[in-house]
Amino acid sequence: MWGMVRLVIIGIVVGVAFTLYGLVDAAMTDSARARGVSKPVWVVLIVLLPVVGAALWFFIGKDRGRLAAQQAVRAPDDDPRFNGTRLSNDELDAHMRELEERLRELDDEKFPGEEGEAPSSPDASSDPR
Repeated sequence: MWGMVRLVIIGIVVGVAFTLYGLVDAAMTDSARARGVSKPVWVVLIVLLPVVGAALWFFIGKDRGRLAAQQAVRAPDDDPRFNGTRLSNDELDAHMRELEERLRELDDEKFPGEEGEAPSSPDASSDPR
């Protein structure tokens, strides 16, 4: 008899843990991944049908394949968004010429303190101490 009671208690604990896990998973999952009905309806189903609702959520309600494949980490050269922004050779040459021109302008620019010659020796500089 006590063995049966322990088994029922263990079953209840496992059922409650599974239901809570399903409830938290359904609540935290992105709405776009909910299949069948909307995410709030899944949460209500899990609350009203504790173990069955959680099992239905994991087997039917949660979309794993499509979105998981979209969120896979890719190298930049495998990402179509990255490949779509590549410049043609002519555009790249024009962009490089523009950057080189801007760098030449910066090289020719004089900043404050660059006007005169730098002191030739440390003795020639004025020491503020």
